[in-house]
Amino acid sequence: MPTYLVTGGSGFIGTTLTRRLVAEGSKVISLDLKDPRERLPNVDYRVADVRDLSGFKAGIEVDHIYNFAAVHTTPGHQPYEYYSANVAGANEITKFAEQNGVKKITFTSSISVYGPSEEMKTEGSVPAPQSDYGHSKLLSEKIHLAWLDRAADNKLVIVRPAVVFGQGEGGNFTRLAQLLKKGFFIYPGRKNTIKACIYVEDLINAILFAEAKEDKFVLFNGAYPGRYTLEEIVSVLIKDHFPTAREYMVPRGAVSSAATLIKSLGLSKVGIHPERVTKLVRSTDIYPDWLKQNEFQFPETLNDVMSRWSRDTKGSFV
Repeated sequence: MPTYLVTGGSGFIGTTLTRRLVAEGSKVISLDLKDPRERLPNVDYRVADVRDLSGFKAGIEVDHIYNFAAVHTTPGHQPYEYYSANVAGANEITKFAEQNGVKKITFTSSISVYGPSEEMKTEGSVPAPQSDYGHSKLLSEKIHLAWLDRAADNKLVIVRPAVVFGQGEGGNFTRLAQLLKKGFFIYPGRKNTIKACIYVEDLINAILFAEAKEDKFVLFNGAYPGRYTLEEIVSVLIKDHFPTAREYMVPRGAVSSAATLIKSLGLSKVGIHPERVTKLVRSTDIYPDWLKQNEFQFPETLNDVMSRWSRDTKGSFV
């Protein structure tokens, strides 16, 4: 079985991938600055910083690198932090691959490279990032592409994931489910915002599907083709899992003002932030054209996906 190096191995997606690789009998080196969420057999957990791998030695032949390490939370970081971690990390990972004869890299970019827009975006759309995170991810893509071109037998998969949710996510979908568990959800002036998303296990399946192709390079959007609205997502959760929860529509200005007040009071743990309110009313209309064209098998319905999330977390949605 091959040996994999997973950078960002302690993160949400990295942990899920590592679990999958170990279940298939593979050897994994998990590299992260943070302690792992869980410790699995046949995994070599290492503490290292992808911004500087000059002192890192794998100690074993690595067949494939998954570059999942990133500073990604927005809001939450200074602009320079996105470039320092994401761009410098891409340089260090590709340098490590060249120095150690690694011919396969899978890189998680982001739909942030497209920039905010109400228009549907496919892999053929021209990137137009507006955030430091989006700019850093687009630069990182270019660094990986430069590595790809430096050897005829290099192989690269770049995935641009939409909002990824599932066990251990702790982000927007988790916050949404926890509000519904408390009995309510507030729409900030709009219900029809399209929110591209994908369950973490389905993202891993899509990545492995892309890697199985003989193509030297694959770029794909990690999202469901259903292009679900915020209202559709909330409605499915209420119908099947939180039947007593109620939905409310509040003018965006009122929600933004409340979020600004909460931020000024230093109540960050509440999870309400002006930038998150803005995200709720901006569509991320991302279509997975490559996956559809190559006949990747998506789940049949959003209800099926949410039921899987409930089952995997024993109803906690955490």
